[in-house]
Amino acid sequence: MSFSSDREYEAIVLGAGHAGCEAALALARMGHKTLCLTINLESVAFMACNPAIGGTSKGHLVREIDALGGEMGLATDDTMIQVRMLNTGKGVAVQSLRAQMDKRRYHERMKSVMENTPNLRLMQGECAEIIVNNGKIAGVKCTDGTVFSCKALIVACGVYLKSRILIGEHVENIGPAGLSSASKLSASLEELGFILRRFKTGTPPRINGRSIDYSKMVVQHGDEPMHKFSFLTQSIEREQTPCYLTYTNERTHEIIKNNLHRSAMYSGLVQATGTRYCPSIEDKIVRFADKEKHQIFIEPEGLTTNEKYVQGLSTSLPGDVQIEVLHSIQGLENAEVMRYGYAIEYDCIDPTELDITLASKRIEGLYFAGQMNGSSGYEEAAAQGILAGINAGLFLSQQESFILTRADAYIGVLVDDLATKGTQEPYRMMTSRAEYRLLLRQDNADLRLTEKARRTGLISDKRYDLLMRKREGIQKLTEVLNSVVPPSQVLNEFLAQKGYSPVVTGVKLYNLLKRENIGYTDILGIFPDLPAYEPEISEQVEITAKYEGYIKKQQEQVMSFNELERIAIPENIDYMSIHGLKIEARQKFSQVKPKNLGQASRISGVSPADIAVLLVKIKSLR
Repeated sequence: MSFSSDREYEAIVLGAGHAGCEAALALARMGHKTLCLTINLESVAFMACNPAIGGTSKGHLVREIDALGGEMGLATDDTMIQVRMLNTGKGVAVQSLRAQMDKRRYHERMKSVMENTPNLRLMQGECAEIIVNNGKIAGVKCTDGTVFSCKALIVACGVYLKSRILIGEHVENIGPAGLSSASKLSASLEELGFILRRFKTGTPPRINGRSIDYSKMVVQHGDEPMHKFSFLTQSIEREQTPCYLTYTNERTHEIIKNNLHRSAMYSGLVQATGTRYCPSIEDKIVRFADKEKHQIFIEPEGLTTNEKYVQGLSTSLPGDVQIEVLHSIQGLENAEVMRYGYAIEYDCIDPTELDITLASKRIEGLYFAGQMNGSSGYEEAAAQGILAGINAGLFLSQQESFILTRADAYIGVLVDDLATKGTQEPYRMMTSRAEYRLLLRQDNADLRLTEKARRTGLISDKRYDLLMRKREGIQKLTEVLNSVVPPSQVLNEFLAQKGYSPVVTGVKLYNLLKRENIGYTDILGIFPDLPAYEPEISEQVEITAKYEGYIKKQQEQVMSFNELERIAIPENIDYMSIHGLKIEARQKFSQVKPKNLGQASRISGVSPADIAVLLVKIKSLR
């Protein structure tokens, strides 16, 4: 089959949501001629659900995407209207940024980047068929009959595959916010041997801000000074837009209980599996029947609209009930609905079909990213998108794959969980999933990942120079703080104010940092002749000092983890013939095809005894 030049590409990305944008940008920036097909140009980087980026563990993912050379952090910094650091009362490992976004501006900003990136063509169109020749990706065929050729394909269709929304008894075969669904591609995937699943997510109603009585709610302002997501952003100064907090009550719960039979979820209309960690208000009332109230956050959708997002009220109840529920909540007695909340069902694949590069195990050049893989969330999608884009680009250049392990990044945890363990419900990233979270903090994502990603071509000289200066600053400040200072009246008065005993011999300044409630700014107040460093540098030294013992312990754990990760499993190994393995282990190994012994040990249903037998087999093959 011959193609005209505008139909020949090295790579094609299906979808321009958060996964598709990062994948397409990575490919194009790595020098590969790329086509990004989206069912509607208005859906580019569209925030179909909450108008926010980041949050617990999700903020870590955004920082890691940025450290790899991605776009989400930069776009967030440019278009955020409020930002807060979550979990400040807890340890640094679980602190995460969350920003309220102007969703229209975020879409426009990301779409502009896509339109103006060399090697990248953004086009509206719907893929109907994936073309495979001799087990390799050859191209795609659109619903209008147009055929495009490629050697690498990334499927990042979000929640659009055979999607349908449900509001009470009303069912409509459309995508989020009334956009069209993709009706053809599911059949093509099934013909290629993929077993599709049906997952469900949902959204709350949007209401007119002019109809809200904010005086009955608790105002929530952003942090000052404003935090930033991207390591390239210098500083952010702009007026922040407040959010508001209110609560459901006994009357709210009574209305929902009396109308559960009318909810699409509870009437039997919803057949798909919903997300455990972002339940609908109906689920909250049923599962947490003892709770007297639930938090409801009123979040702005942007600076040029009065639409407000009612966070915490996701629902598939019919419209009249949604209005009654809203009017029972303090401050929303006269709320005017602009868009009803809805549940949405969609097709996705079993992610154990993929390896830890997000490549298909059966079809060469085929990759998947985002909610297609059973995950939920913008940040999880974007993280998979940049990893799939990088690996597709390296595949096209015939270079070694880019792999992030559980000890490298939250992205590594996310991908390993999906590809190795699979998921029976929409997967959400959480800090508790990361075994080495004290090492995988959001503040050190650039130190962990930027140099590792240098070979991809996505790390600019500017970004790399910033990293080198940061490392040099950390080293120099650490050396300065390891100097010993004699006891003095000023020092002992300061220690007394902090509740510590006076020092009678010389003390290292670094050891002072190990004490609670003492930071580098405090030490500068006592010793003003010390050099001043950027907060990013002093923060790293402070964290290392305060958590030194715990960090060393986790580093030792990582060393043990890496020992198993380094034991590669031969690709041609026949698991079914290995005596001593349980039948379940043989089947699971044959299905997942783990790349190393570490990945094999994390497969559900595999025991330590199975790993011991497998290790003996690997050694015998060597």
